[in-house]
Amino acid sequence: MPWAKKRVIKASEINQYVFCPRAWWWREVEGFEPEDVERLAEGERFHQRYSGQVFLLEKLWVIAWVLLVVGVCLIVAGIVLF
Repeated sequence: MPWAKKRVIKASEINQYVFCPRAWWWREVEGFEPEDVERLAEGERFHQRYSGQVFLLEKLWVIAWVLLVVGVCLIVAGIVLF
């Protein structure tokens, strides 16, 4: 089977590459593993918390814009109707 010789790229590898191409290259191509696993895990936890905060901030911006548009519409409607 000719396809059996090809290397399968996992979805987690794509995620690692998107996050940091150089780290992916060191691990997958050169075969290096990080020595300070605890510090690496701490960094991953930090990035997960940070991405959650960014996600929340993006949602708050959407809510703020919607409220601004609704407020402007109410002001314009009040001016036009009275």
